[in-house]
Amino acid sequence: MLVNLHTHLEGNVRPATAGALTEKLGLSQPAGGWVDALQLDAPSNLTIYLEKVASTYPLFSDRESLTRITREAVEDAAADGQSYLELRFGPATHTTENFGLDEVIAAVCEGARQGSDASGMPAGVVVAALRLHDSELNEAVARSAARFAGAGVVGFDLAGDELRFAALEPFVGAFGIARAAGLGVTCHAAEAGPASAALEAVTLLGATRIGHGAHLIDDPEALKRIAGDGIVVEVCPTSNWYTGAIGAIAGHPAPAFRAAGVALVLGDDNPRQTGSTLSHEHRVLSDQLGFDAAALADLAETSVRAGFMADSVRRELRAQLAATLAR
Repeated sequence: MLVNLHTHLEGNVRPATAGALTEKLGLSQPAGGWVDALQLDAPSNLTIYLEKVASTYPLFSDRESLTRITREAVEDAAADGQSYLELRFGPATHTTENFGLDEVIAAVCEGARQGSDASGMPAGVVVAALRLHDSELNEAVARSAARFAGAGVVGFDLAGDELRFAALEPFVGAFGIARAAGLGVTCHAAEAGPASAALEAVTLLGATRIGHGAHLIDDPEALKRIAGDGIVVEVCPTSNWYTGAIGAIAGHPAPAFRAAGVALVLGDDNPRQTGSTLSHEHRVLSDQLGFDAAALADLAETSVRAGFMADSVRRELRAQLAATLAR
């Protein structure tokens, strides 16, 4: 079973759709075309990686375009064989004078609904606060996300450049709003920053899941605390290679995390940039990182347990998983 708990809407734009929306919006097509504009050539660092992802931002400027991009992302995930998708995005980067936070989130929720209806695969939206934005804006994002709790939005995240904006204290208020609304809480942490960033995300923001967490491997005590507290780590091996968080995919710490008792789930992060969808990431775990059938079954079970999904969706996925494991 493929359950995708870490992927970004902005990293799931089809090149053909990018070209069509560029023409529709009267923008300039990138030199070399959208395939080259979106995909990374080689590993670098998180800052350069995020600049590549941001190349699509001008395409998110109206409801119709945003709904289309989201619908297609859900359909593409289903075509990849995924059984459930949590699609995260930062709405504050896509607002305009006439397209506010509530309208942006509504457009994404509508696209997710359309994609689920068309494909039969359930999907939820995770709204992300962004590190480069101030507390006032991120708290407005959280209030808007809270208004859509139970109506498409299932979780709240913190994303952005951890190297440039390391402090988590400015986001405490936003995460308090999200938790009060019943949203699941995850946080990108210890991807580019130290292991202590993951611990701070848990204690300061109330995160029950950590996005990436690659540098937890550098601090055995922090890793032990994450495992002991039952915090789930969302691993995205190929993406971590492209951001420079790891030196080689074969050196990803996922096997060491598992050996330390850390609960793991899988994501493909920004598949248009890396060229690696969730089905490929699943093969990376088995073919390059030594995950056997038992480890992959544990991964699936943890994913169904840790997803920010409705109870009805969880029951359905548990039944699907039980049937799969019984074969």
